[in-house]
Amino acid sequence: MQRRVESFRVPVLVQDALLALFVTVMQVQGTVAVGADKVSARPLTDLGYLGYVLLVVSGVVIAFRRRWPLAVFVTAALASLVYYGFDFPDAPGWLGLFVALYTLTAYGDGRRSLLIAGGVIAVLATSWLVAAADIEPRAAIGWVFFRIGASVMSAALGESVRSRRFIAAEAQARAERAEQTREEEARARVDAERLRIAREVHDTVAHAIAIINIQAGVTAHVLDKRPERARETLVAIAQTSSEALREMRAILGVLRDANDGRVPHPGLGQINELTAKAREAGLDIKLEATSPTPPLPSAVGSAAYRILQESITNVIRHVGPTRVTVALNYGIDALELRVINEACRHAPAHQSAGSHPTAQLPTDDRAGGSAEAPGRGILGMRERCQLLGGELVAGRRPDGGFEVQARLPLAPSGTSHL
Repeated sequence: MQRRVESFRVPVLVQDALLALFVTVMQVQGTVAVGADKVSARPLTDLGYLGYVLLVVSGVVIAFRRRWPLAVFVTAALASLVYYGFDFPDAPGWLGLFVALYTLTAYGDGRRSLLIAGGVIAVLATSWLVAAADIEPRAAIGWVFFRIGASVMSAALGESVRSRRFIAAEAQARAERAEQTREEEARARVDAERLRIAREVHDTVAHAIAIINIQAGVTAHVLDKRPERARETLVAIAQTSSEALREMRAILGVLRDANDGRVPHPGLGQINELTAKAREAGLDIKLEATSPTPPLPSAVGSAAYRILQESITNVIRHVGPTRVTVALNYGIDALELRVINEACRHAPAHQSAGSHPTAQLPTDDRAGGSAEAPGRGILGMRERCQLLGGELVAGRRPDGGFEVQARLPLAPSGTSHL
């Protein structure tokens, strides 16, 4: 329906041409009708039909009012000056001037157009009053003041229309910018959620697979000699895989939940379970923590848990059975944690060299946690710290081991580093 209405819209040039024809006819016809009653006025036929020429010119130029508003206004103003200066009949010969004045302020540039309109109106008012100094009867001078007042009203109306058009354009631009900003924020939230889920999946899967890999190697080695030990490792594998699947379902369930349901993120309350699994994987792990343990923001607790999980996973994957120290220092304004592992120890007597895969320690804090995506492990931990306004340092120790140090503010002041 909207397209059908727009298809029948009269072009702007046609509109202005019809308006110019209407104004011209009204000025000529109205002046002829009024001029017959004014004996003292100069006839329109004097000076080579100059009166008719001025009325026609000031009406015809209206057809070009939108293309050249200033030129049309100046032409109409000059025609009015000459017309009333030669004492032609005071009739509707000012219609073209009023339309031109309205167009100048409505389609002009605001301040400049108003200054031009005000200056020309002052000149016109002065000339009209001078020309009507000896007008008879004196009551007829009221038409002079009418022309002055109508000129001011035409300029004010045009400026009002221009202001409303400008305000509407600004509002439309602000609405478009707001819509674009909302779309960008929505995309940023989606990207942040995708990154969060990717981190959670990586931490969960990498930790579980590393432990299962170690336990599977032990099982393969002791299956014939120590079946009871093999049974224990198989049970550990089943428990680890089952818990990993539960965490995966909880993480990915967010994507399927139409109500955007969330599950609690793991925190330092599960650190004992984490260290227990690490011991089952062959690590000699020692936990040191200051007491009493203060309540932590969920974001800080979750980030600390994931950093510890990733650090322990890196030790299992890259070093194998060794001694690990996990230190937690609960400060007034920040949580500081350290994960220190010794260099790779010799495998126990009941394990062969091939009982589990052996890799090298990362060489510096840019090294990563997985062979498939080198550099992502520690980089992911650093990103978690930066999102909370903290910092993380990881690197080799002089004794050949490796150390991860992280500081997490208890009042997160997230950064834009993703």
